[in-house]
Formats: sequence, C-alpha cells, structure tokens
Amino acid sequence: MASTAQPAAHESGYFTEENSADVVIARMAGAKDPRFVALMSSLIRHLHAVVKEIEPTQAEWMAAIDFLTRTGQICSDWRQEFILLSDVLGISMLVDAVNNRKPSGATETTVLGPFHVSDAPRRPHGFDICLDGKGEPLLVSGRVTDTEGRPVAGALLDVWQTNDEGFYDVQQKGIQPDMNLRGIFATDADGRYWFRSSKPRHYPIPDDGPVGQLLAAMGRHPYRPAHIHFIVAAQGYAPITTHIFTPDCPYLHSDAVFGVKASLIGDFRRVEAPPALTAGQPGRQPEWEVVTDFVLSRA
Repeated sequence: MASTAQPAAHESGYFTEENSADVVIARMAGAKDPRFVALMSSLIRHLHAVVKEIEPTQAEWMAAIDFLTRTGQICSDWRQEFILLSDVLGISMLVDAVNNRKPSGATETTVLGPFHVSDAPRRPHGFDICLDGKGEPLLVSGRVTDTEGRPVAGALLDVWQTNDEGFYDVQQKGIQPDMNLRGIFATDADGRYWFRSSKPRHYPIPDDGPVGQLLAAMGRHPYRPAHIHFIVAAQGYAPITTHIFTPDCPYLHSDAVFGVKASLIGDFRRVEAPPALTAGQPGRQPEWEVVTDFVLSRA
C-alpha cells in the first residue's frame, strides 16, 4: 500500500476557502527578507478578504485582470498609468503622508505626479520659465528657511507646471518648446528665490485610458486644481515635494488625486506696478504675484 506524502513543517494543509490566506502565506517560509514577507502577508490577507467579502464572479475577476493589463500596456516613457491609478485612489497621498510626518512648522508635502523630469535646466533668478509666452504672467518669490527661521542658502527648487492650455511639455512634444515651464533655481545667501512663469490653470489628468474609464464609472471628474509643482532640497535637510495651489480654482475641493492641503493654497494677487525683482530681466512683466516660503526640517 502506497504511503501518503506528509506536508513539510511550513505548510498548512490543503487550500480551502476558510484557510486560503494562511496556506498561501505559509509557502513563503523560504523567503529571506522579513520586510518582504510582512508586506506580502498583509497584501495577501487583504486581497483574500476582499474576495471573500465581495464574492466576485469569474467574469468580474477577469474584468479586473483586463483592467490591470490595459493599465500596464498604456504606460510609456512619458505616461505612467499605474502612478495615475495610485493617485486617483488616494494611495499616492497616503504613502506620502506616512513617509512625511514632519515637525511642526515644516512645509507640508503632496504628490509628485507622473510628469516630473530629472534634467530640468538651471535658471538664474528672475528667469521666465514660460518659453511659449502663453498665459497671464506671474512672479513667484519667497524664502527657504529651516524650522528655526534661519535662511537656507543654496537650496535648489525644481519647478514645473502645465501651460495655459493645461498640458505639460512632455505631453506636447513638437508643440511646446522643450523644457517649457520647467527650471531649477538656487536660493541666495538670504534663502531667497524668485522667477517668472504664468498663472497656473486647472487641467484634467489623462483620462483617455483605463484610469479615465475607472473615474467615469465612479462618477468622478478628472480635474486637478491649478497648481505649480516644487521639489525643494538642500544638503543636510529632508527634501520636500509639494505644490502651490491658486485660491480661486473651482476644483480646489475636489482634486482628482486628493493632493490639496490648506497650507499649500497660495495668496495670488494682481500686480499694480511691475515689481523691482524683475528689473533688468528681459521678457514679460508680471500681472500676478505670489509669495511662498518653504520650511525644511533637518534630515
């Protein structure tokens, strides 16, 4: 009579509906990284719990697989649909929140977004990053300090935004100038920075793919409120990824990616006379101005 094979010590018996997560997790006994095991165990338990709660049909589960497949297929060098999916489900903002618990007074962070580029050009103070001349001219200025109010000299501000039609330059290759509305600025000895741009406008996130279809099914709009992106970094300090939002945008309270925080809403004001900060700089005179300070905490 043939003997029955005995399960290994780490196995939990045969897979059933009741013990499904335990059986799958037990198979990771050979994994070497404890953090990986913890992450995968949590993910497996939550996914199995969802299936048991919802009890999807085979057709519904295949529709979910098809959605993820199409999400991956639309990704490219300039479009990251999975980041977009993370954004619209609020996961990007939640990951940002748990990774950026900063001391009181430090500037709050928000999502990076899918359209940052790593090789933006260094620009001098007062430079107009709006290379196509569209939109209402804007002066952006302020200081970078530490949490004690001391200036941070040599801090780098990586800046980017959409044009007046609501598109980033990488979305309109051959239409917008390369590196339009992008630039890196360094603070002076007093921690000050200033540059010119155009007043930002609201715009829809790309909604012609699977994530757009998901938003429509959820009864949600795809719009982001008007904003300018910043990454502010300096040696010895924790870098921040953040935005400045305009206070008059109709989508300020319903951002498609949940990125708005009250402290990041800027005070955009009409300019009555050309400010002295632009003296000697060629280009457009500002019609708007916003003063925004950034506060960095020690790394």
